[in-house]
Amino acid sequence: MKSGSETLTVTTARRRFHFTAAQHEADATTHITAETLTRQGVVSLLDLPRVAPNLTVQSVNGTGTTNFFLRGIGLNDYTQNNMSSVLVYYDDVAYPLARMASGMMFDIAGAAVEPGPVGFSHGQADTGGEVAFHTNDPTDDWHGGVSQDIASYARSRTNLFVSGPIVTDKLSFRIAGQTMQGGGWQTNPSNGAHLGDANLGALRAKLRWRPEEHTEIMLSGHWVQDDSEVVAAKPVVNFLPSRPYPSLTYQQAQWGYNTRLARLIGRPANLKPSEHNTMWGADLKASHDFGFATLRSISAFETERVGEYTDQDGTLWATGDNYRNIVANSFSQELRLESRKNRPLDWVIGAYYDRVRMTQQSFFDFTDYVPTRGYLQETSFGQNQQTFSQFVHLAYKLPYRLTLIGGLTHEADDRQLLDLRTVQFGRRSLQFQSTGSNMNQFAGTLGLQFQATKDVMTYFKVSRGMKPGGMTANNTVVQGQLDPFKPETVLAYELGFKADLIPNRFRLNAAAFYYDYHDQQYLGTYVVPSYGPLGRFDNIPKSEIWGIEFNTEINPIRHVYLTQNFGYLRSKYQRFQAINAAAVNAQYARTGIWAPIYTDYAGTEGMNPKLTLNGSGDYRIAFLKRYEGEAGIDWNFRSAQSMVPGGTGPYQLPAYFLLGAHLTVHPLKGPWTATLYASNILNREYFTTSSQSTTTYFRIPGPPRFIGGRIGLTY
Repeated sequence: MKSGSETLTVTTARRRFHFTAAQHEADATTHITAETLTRQGVVSLLDLPRVAPNLTVQSVNGTGTTNFFLRGIGLNDYTQNNMSSVLVYYDDVAYPLARMASGMMFDIAGAAVEPGPVGFSHGQADTGGEVAFHTNDPTDDWHGGVSQDIASYARSRTNLFVSGPIVTDKLSFRIAGQTMQGGGWQTNPSNGAHLGDANLGALRAKLRWRPEEHTEIMLSGHWVQDDSEVVAAKPVVNFLPSRPYPSLTYQQAQWGYNTRLARLIGRPANLKPSEHNTMWGADLKASHDFGFATLRSISAFETERVGEYTDQDGTLWATGDNYRNIVANSFSQELRLESRKNRPLDWVIGAYYDRVRMTQQSFFDFTDYVPTRGYLQETSFGQNQQTFSQFVHLAYKLPYRLTLIGGLTHEADDRQLLDLRTVQFGRRSLQFQSTGSNMNQFAGTLGLQFQATKDVMTYFKVSRGMKPGGMTANNTVVQGQLDPFKPETVLAYELGFKADLIPNRFRLNAAAFYYDYHDQQYLGTYVVPSYGPLGRFDNIPKSEIWGIEFNTEINPIRHVYLTQNFGYLRSKYQRFQAINAAAVNAQYARTGIWAPIYTDYAGTEGMNPKLTLNGSGDYRIAFLKRYEGEAGIDWNFRSAQSMVPGGTGPYQLPAYFLLGAHLTVHPLKGPWTATLYASNILNREYFTTSSQSTTTYFRIPGPPRFIGGRIGLTY
């Protein structure tokens, strides 16, 4: 992906379609420009579903931690000690722990969302796909810019960058940063307290050295400090009638935090649900062009220090308050050799290594949850993990405009959960046996591509993807919760085409897919008698997913630009027996007894929205001979989503439709741009995710209407 954009806001109108080279690649990747991200207000990972089909990104209980689902493949990982089914990359560096990528979406050159098994030409193998960002690189000439965005609820976002040469044309740098403040829209009716303000600062620096024309070395570093408040839960089902909660309006929320927990964790007595996270990292990239091929090396170190308080039951009662400390780091090394492109045989061969070290400490306040618990609790553990993979990918051009595609990867993964301990203060201390999970498997891809004309290409491919297993490590009270879950695999069939049906006027890319899914990893329920239901990762023996998706760009008449992404998928469990969380909760409400109830879910629909639609329409015109104006709207629809197997009623997220609008003015040749915009302009009340914690089943509400303005200056 090339980095040519030097602006932080929209400053030029698009006159032709982007990503022409990608139209000749046999994949269903959605490529997104920096201009699109800015126009549609995509400033965090949670915003990405606005610009890609069949993509779901959901926060963990309203926090800054995110879970990704692409074409129905994903893992709802609260403790974030397992590998995501959809990997995030920044500048070719894979983030094995999704939280490490938080707060990094600034000074972006472009993004790509690739569904399906990956890891055949770079990075690490995975089943669901990857989301890759490229940030702007240093420039040989001096450039700089700043933008200020102010919106409803005192929300403020500031971005800036400076880039240019250092002494010689062989050495250049770039420094970029962002701050995000305010924007909290929830209030506590019991005391009028305000919740949800952002408080984030981030910096990124790059230094590029080109000692000679065939060699490039890039040193990059970044830092993120996130002290933002989180979105509080809205209870929808109460399992403990003795601890009632009032009816709340959409923008109201409740939380409680007692002094005993404050003393235990060493945080202020007035702490709100919030983050206290520091993420930083550095990477060194080196490449040398030998003529026949280019050798690339990517060395990266990433670290996170997380302190997070959440009121997981969404009430004033101390029945599910949680504070987490996480210290984790990752070192990765990738080495690959890539042939010169556009030869009869294009090839890539390489290897990837990743090593993760983690410690976690979770505190729970159950003091009002009596008679079942009624105490403060701490669970702590360490985890070690390392992965080593080798990959090769080939593309051979045959006669009649055919290309044969093949790839193979082998991955060995080993991880151990160490010294897990649970202390129930004033009661007992539980020490558990260490456990582990390993994988040693092959995956591959084989396909055929046909370039029917210069502007029309079609392809078919079959791919096998794999993802390591892992362990549950949250609120542990019995050894059985620590049983490792197995690796998952998927056999994916995909048929697609890419067509510029009318060059620079009408582009249509589409794909149909079928996934034969084995040992799907999911967060299920483990019921401990006299204690209650707890989350535990498990495997679904066999399921299937199929669907279609397309994205189109149309310039039907002069000045009018339309985009539309469409995703439709269906999934079904074929072999799957598990605890029925809804039935267990209903039984407890009737009898006051926690006991497991199992259901056979064979033939039941999977847990994903069936239909996702997002797009935009823009009208751009020059006026007064010196200025250009743009007016546009964007839309996003997601159908209902079951959050537990067979979930209905409160266990299903309702469908929603969101609409946004913007108006931008800038000179045809000039340093500034000004934008007015609105998101969720219809002020819809909707929910983005849901989960269960101790006494409640809750939902996380999405933001209400925001109206704002943005001004940017560049030179």
